[in-house]
Amino acid sequence: MALSKEFEALNISTEVLKALEGMDIHKPTTVQKETIPPMMAGRDIIGIAPTGTGKTIAFGIPMLEYIDVHAPHIQEVVLAPTRELALQITEELDSLAHFIPQIRITALYGGQPIAKQLTLLKRKPQIVVATPGRMLDLMNRGMVQLGKVHTLVIDEADEMLKMGFVKDVTKIIESIPRTRQMVMFSATTNQDVQTISWKFQREPIEIYVQATEADLPHITQYTIIVPRESKQERLSYLLDSDEFGRVMIFTNTKYMAQRLADRLQKQGYKAEALHGDIPQNKRTVIMNNFKRGRFPILVATDVAARGIDVYDVEAVINYDLPNENEYYTHRIGRTGRARKHGVAFTMMTYQESVRMNEILRYIKGTPSPLHFDANGILCTEDNQPFFEHI
Repeated sequence: MALSKEFEALNISTEVLKALEGMDIHKPTTVQKETIPPMMAGRDIIGIAPTGTGKTIAFGIPMLEYIDVHAPHIQEVVLAPTRELALQITEELDSLAHFIPQIRITALYGGQPIAKQLTLLKRKPQIVVATPGRMLDLMNRGMVQLGKVHTLVIDEADEMLKMGFVKDVTKIIESIPRTRQMVMFSATTNQDVQTISWKFQREPIEIYVQATEADLPHITQYTIIVPRESKQERLSYLLDSDEFGRVMIFTNTKYMAQRLADRLQKQGYKAEALHGDIPQNKRTVIMNNFKRGRFPILVATDVAARGIDVYDVEAVINYDLPNENEYYTHRIGRTGRARKHGVAFTMMTYQESVRMNEILRYIKGTPSPLHFDANGILCTEDNQPFFEHI
């Protein structure tokens, strides 16, 4: 598939265009078309756009276009709320910069030894992607200087500020020259996001993107009423269907994620758990192995899975109904990436159907109900065997 003329019309360099083609990205999403021109013109931006609409590419392309590859200091900073998202952004920026070998990009985050990150900083990166806590720690130690930064991007600003990073983010912004460009992206807007914008941005361009049909992840959603004591058995049924090569299963607690992954392993499934009690270096190994297809089933909590972007997850299974409405959107958004089709199953008890109705009002969607018949066969609403009709 040839690269769309729409990307070329955005005055993107040949090197980045080649990288986009190599990443199998052929046509800009709405948020990319709306963001790239004003950002390349140096304008401050506050963008409100749903998860999965291509925000990293939207701010990543302009960052690469006006970087000075010969200047050996930090020129551009991206702040992300979690380690996983920081690593994901770094990986995507590395892919975009594949044909510009002079660009050096480094991720800084908690859970990794300071000494290792000092070694990375000695390579004199032009772009740093960091979590706020680790960035501030390194600044306080005198190991990072931001006096020559000309672009600051705050990704998932709503999540970051909700997690309590308001003071850290403010201190980081105040350490960067006032002449810098500041870009904020957020899935939603709240008072903290608006306050940071009002205090630190200069006449920002506001970009509100409602995901179009083309931008939205292509996800077919299903709900299944399952008695609590039958959840493990019904989960095995879904996994044994052989319809899905790569699956993410979500639980609400670290304990359940580990317990479920251990159970699946004992049953002979190749599965791993991802949650906050696992050391960061091991989490990175697990995540990379999942991306490389070394095991097909990842059992994760919401926090651990934040920012995970594996393009060929074929199905998401909500083993537990999420506690927060927005977590439902983040969970199912792990599938259907890169304009591929995905499937999301939500298992719930009869009592939880009231809670599910709250989620449905939030997402303004209507998943199709499925049920198990007397013979234990998963069926559609009109009693047709489900896996014979997908």
